[in-house]
Formats: sequence, C-alpha cells, structure tokens
Amino acid sequence: MATHARRRLVDTADALFLAEGVRAVGVERLLVESGVGRASFYRHFASEDDLVVAVLAERDRRWRRWLAEGGDALGRDPLAVFDVLAADVERGEFRGCAFVNAMIECADADDPVHRLAVAHKRAVTDFFAELLADAGQSQPAALAGRFVLLMDGATVTVVRERSAEPLRWAREIAASLMT
Repeated sequence: MATHARRRLVDTADALFLAEGVRAVGVERLLVESGVGRASFYRHFASEDDLVVAVLAERDRRWRRWLAEGGDALGRDPLAVFDVLAADVERGEFRGCAFVNAMIECADADDPVHRLAVAHKRAVTDFFAELLADAGQSQPAALAGRFVLLMDGATVTVVRERSAEPLRWAREIAASLMT
C-alpha cells in the first residue's frame, strides 16, 4: 500500500507540475489531488523539493527513453529529433519543456531541482553528440550544444505560437549547420 501512495504522489505531482509549475503547487494540493495523507507524504519525501526532484528524475528517464526510441525509429538521424518533438506537439496538450520550466522556477544554481534540470540538458546534449558523431559530423559536441539551443528555443516558441512550426524551423537551421 505504501508503494501505491508514493506512486500516486509522483503521478499527481508530475501532471500538476507540468500543467501549473513546480512552485505553484503546494503540498496541501498534492495531498488532496492524490488522496494521500500527510504522514504518508512525509514517509516517502522529506520535503516538497524532494518530491520535485523525484518527479523530474523519473520524467528525465522516461523522456530520454522516449526520445531515443523515436530517434531510433527514424534511423538515428540527428535531425529526426526535431520531427519527434514536432509530432508530440501536434498530439496536443504540449506545455513546454518541464526541465526548462523547472530551471526558470528554481533559478538558484545550488537548488537540487535546478541541478537536476541542468543534468537533464547535459544528457540531451550528449545524446545529440552521439547521434551527430554517428552521422559523421566532425565536431559533434560543439554542434550538439547548438542543436540543444535550437531545440530549447523552438520549444519555448511552440508554447507561445501554439504550433509545431518552430520545431520545423529549428530543424531547417540545424540542417544548415551540418557539414
């Protein structure tokens, strides 16, 4: 039963944090929405920040697995990452990048939430570097940083424009950077 309470907390927090932000959702709301009692919450998490870190760590694993599988399905083409993201946007309910959002809300570089979001972005950059190296690019690490910059900028623009088109523009720009 205790495992179910933890799962309900994480699932509820994941949905609420993405929809409303990590700082906009308090413990009281999480308890009501998840149906988990306060004592159970604190049995699983020392603080709300510990829950945020747990939620983002799980989301990181799921998201990177999803991205890799999508890229694999499209032949591990580094540009296909933009296509995978655009297809996700077109499915609807896109709320932006949970990690960019968390970094903005938890801007202190020493904040564990901020550190986890930064680690996620480093892992995504490494993923791009691997794809770019496999594609024969001469400076995959440097190019990967540019691809993540394009991806993050396009993702923010998607939220503003309510369209997947910015990811297509980012793909075009990324293609022009490849040698």
